[in-house]
Amino acid sequence: MSRPQRAPRWAPPPPPGMAKNGSDVDIDESLYSRQLYVLGHEAMKRLQNASVLVSGLRGLGVEIAKNIILGGVKSVTLHDTEPAQWADLASQFYLREEDLGKNRAEVSQPRLAELNSYVPVSVHTGALTEDFLSPFQVVVLTNSPLEEQLRVGGICHSKGIKMVVADTRGLFGQLFCDFGDDMVVTDTNGEQPLSAMISMITKGCPGEVTCLDEARHGFESGDFVSFTEVDGMKELNHCPPMEIKVLGEMLGTPRERDRGLGGAVSWGAGQGKPLSVALAEPDFVVTDFGKFEHPAQLHLAFQALHDFQRQHQRLPRPRGCLCYRTARRAPVSCSCATCPPPRVLSPAPGVLRDLPPHLCPVSAALGRLCPCPDAPPLPQACSGKFMPITQWLYFDALECLPEDSKEALTEEQCRPRNSRYDGQIAVFGADLQAKLGQQKYFLVGAGAIGCELLKNFALLGLACGDGGEVTVTDMDTIEKSNLNRQFLFRPWDVTKMKSDTAAAAVRQMNPNIHITSHQDRVGPDTERVYDDDFFEGLDGVANALDNVDARMYMDRRCVYYRKPLLESGTLGTKGNVQVVIPFLTESYSSSQDPPEKSIPICTLKNFPNAIEHTLQWARDEFEGLFKQPAESVNQYISDPKFMERTLKLPGTQPLEVLEAVNKSLVSDRPRSWADCVGWACRHWHCQYSNNIRQLLHNFPPHQKTNSGTLFWSGPKRCPHPLTFDDSNPLHMDYIVAAANLFAQTYGITGTRDVGAVAELLHQVQVPEFTPKSGVRIHISDQELQNANASVDDSRLEELKSSLPNPEDLQSFRMYPIDFEKDDDTNFHMDFIVAASNLRAENYDIPPADRHKSKLIAGKIIPAIATTTAAVVGLVCLELYKVVQGHKRLESYKNGFLNLALPFFGFSEPIACPRNKYYDIEWTLWDRFEVQGVQPSGEEMTLRQFLAYFKSEHRLEITMLSQGVSMLYSFFMPPTKLRERHDQPMTEIVTKVSKKKIGRHVKALVFELCCNDDSECDIEVPYVRYTIR
Repeated sequence: MSRPQRAPRWAPPPPPGMAKNGSDVDIDESLYSRQLYVLGHEAMKRLQNASVLVSGLRGLGVEIAKNIILGGVKSVTLHDTEPAQWADLASQFYLREEDLGKNRAEVSQPRLAELNSYVPVSVHTGALTEDFLSPFQVVVLTNSPLEEQLRVGGICHSKGIKMVVADTRGLFGQLFCDFGDDMVVTDTNGEQPLSAMISMITKGCPGEVTCLDEARHGFESGDFVSFTEVDGMKELNHCPPMEIKVLGEMLGTPRERDRGLGGAVSWGAGQGKPLSVALAEPDFVVTDFGKFEHPAQLHLAFQALHDFQRQHQRLPRPRGCLCYRTARRAPVSCSCATCPPPRVLSPAPGVLRDLPPHLCPVSAALGRLCPCPDAPPLPQACSGKFMPITQWLYFDALECLPEDSKEALTEEQCRPRNSRYDGQIAVFGADLQAKLGQQKYFLVGAGAIGCELLKNFALLGLACGDGGEVTVTDMDTIEKSNLNRQFLFRPWDVTKMKSDTAAAAVRQMNPNIHITSHQDRVGPDTERVYDDDFFEGLDGVANALDNVDARMYMDRRCVYYRKPLLESGTLGTKGNVQVVIPFLTESYSSSQDPPEKSIPICTLKNFPNAIEHTLQWARDEFEGLFKQPAESVNQYISDPKFMERTLKLPGTQPLEVLEAVNKSLVSDRPRSWADCVGWACRHWHCQYSNNIRQLLHNFPPHQKTNSGTLFWSGPKRCPHPLTFDDSNPLHMDYIVAAANLFAQTYGITGTRDVGAVAELLHQVQVPEFTPKSGVRIHISDQELQNANASVDDSRLEELKSSLPNPEDLQSFRMYPIDFEKDDDTNFHMDFIVAASNLRAENYDIPPADRHKSKLIAGKIIPAIATTTAAVVGLVCLELYKVVQGHKRLESYKNGFLNLALPFFGFSEPIACPRNKYYDIEWTLWDRFEVQGVQPSGEEMTLRQFLAYFKSEHRLEITMLSQGVSMLYSFFMPPTKLRERHDQPMTEIVTKVSKKKIGRHVKALVFELCCNDDSECDIEVPYVRYTIR
């Protein structure tokens, strides 16, 4: 038999600056990539020097420890002196029922240590002495007595150790930060610095700077700016950052004596008061401006709770009136300016009854605000990143309790049952716990938000009872970069399906959960899987998606099936939560963000002026060289109608497609690896030398426009051609990557051996280039559109005749390459970085390193684990309300947060807009219900359908459509109208759409345009036409 492993006992944390193995601090970019886009390398390195102590391993403590370890600090020590109890299982996700009676820290340590092999995790179960605390940079106390907080706080403040106190009690949370008086913040908002192109600078004092008017510059008075690439006043390029005053489109710079260094804000003396002082002189961060007086009340309530616990050596019983009154009679003195008079207050009625237990959503929300390596306040404590919390933060979610006072919970309903849900039952009662167990929910996505939702579902007991079920779907596999945020996955899970792995992980947390995992993408293609029967059986849907299209699709499905939707999203330190309730709120799609700015095509093709332009150009190159031609060739070979379809494409697309097929099969088709290297070399010369020389031939460097200004001015950078040099690493990076990718599309084996590639280059003959006259280069997208309207028919015929017969190519196929940014061995990012930076060199644009290039070209969404945890905590607080069936709009909360500022905002959801026809009000949740099959068993015809609306609703239908198919219109030709009048509705749909109606479809959706009795157009709901 093998001996059971013991949790590592505490040893002094390693000295700052040394990694776990004793080497200097390194950053595993493949693991921390998404976090690095939020924090940056310098802040991340400082975080890796931080040793952190987490005291108290209930739900809040383990949430904080999880986030710290995922973020990658130097070391974490877990401290707890108490055994696990039943009530802990409602929020502590690394405790099992078999762990009851064992020390919480010792049981949690091996499970927490699995999260990140770079972070040593040890355990301490003794006293927190001064000597023990001294090596730590940050100390976190959770759920500790006030006396212990004051004692440890005094030690930490005197030694310059950052301290955070955190506590959750039921639907309430408390957070206190003491970072001392010498805190320096180097990034106050977490945003990328703004940049703008300059058109003019005056020589006055102060000078005035005018920006190009293509877009708003976004600067504000008081900002500090630096100048780069200024030609006329080169001395500005070496000046330190200087303060500006905004005059409109111009930026006024101050005089020389007013210049000052930007980029750092001193936190200053008096901001970091020790706990003993801050108790009597609190500064509050307001999390909900609808509850402005709650922080002061909760400040006193938590102190009264500590007093009760000290006097009785226990916490009040849930809903226990005697204990509640006893605690209320212990007023606490307060001298803060924000507390209303009198200065001696008793805690507000109704607060203490709900304080004792711990809930997983509150722990998740507050744990996100506690010292986590990628979120406030630890970045402030360890890295100077983001604005810290000053100094007290209180949170409550009282609106989660029953709406009706008649439903007030009793002590009997909330008594302990020796159940894993005792902590939750203490707040909401046993009836809600039973209802949670019966829920059927659809979770779409098992990524970062999906993992956190599943954890909370398991702890809440959602779908853990008879009849309950969670269905989770995600078609993605696990990658290494996921492990930093998606905490249900481990290194040995890489390449496995996310949904299967996440489902297995939460079964370990709560074996009672009924969960089914799928690997299907949600969309029209999977409506046979997620059909009417599936959606009609659900109690609600939770989205954990990363794109707007899928969100809007699920939103439409929830509106159609009238199901609640819990929607959330994150972007770095920002997060939002939206709750959609049938017949009460608007839907997700009711309001939309403005579209992303697109880069003009001519800017990409000929006139780039920023690294974003060259990176997008490189991505287009990748698709146009290694994916689209291969797909077109395979279609040409296998699809007899390929040529017919291609020639019907608009504009110049037929010419472009056939040119690509011709190159791939005739002029550029390689027979060996040497041919692939030759192709890469010739393509390098074409893109970075020949095309630039042709551009300068058309538009010489000193050419002027009709207005007399230089053509190459403003946003147009004058390029210069490059000369190939096999001793230049960037040039060879391009050749090696391009040749290997080109070879892969033909199934040819390449090599990474740069020396071998250089030898092959010596055999490549590159034709001399001579610029041509008459070549048209478009300088605006409008010119390009006009040119695309005409097609060179003779060239089309020439291409058609030159292509080999598809029948002679039946044994040949190409291998399209899908861009994958996170595999550093596949040459994809090698090509993107080299292609972009070479083009940047053409145009004298500062290059971007691989890290930045991956962010922009891969369209990566910066992310950190703990923003996700906070957002999901808020989502699950809304879930409590949805399951209880709250009816009042004001009971629900949409949440918005930016923890870099820090900012917290909550608002009532927007009510669903109301429309009207005649005297009938309707919303997006309403519709006409029409039974297509009549009592006789025959289906309704178009004539009967039109007559039904005329007689039953006084509506004259002028147009009727199903999806994109027009079924009826008042201007339809009489012969077609007569033909359709007596046809069943489903027959018309099948004929017009040219698609059969699946057996899984129970009803069709029709859209109507109608006139009322006065022949005026009116807006009406859609029609649900039931056919089965």
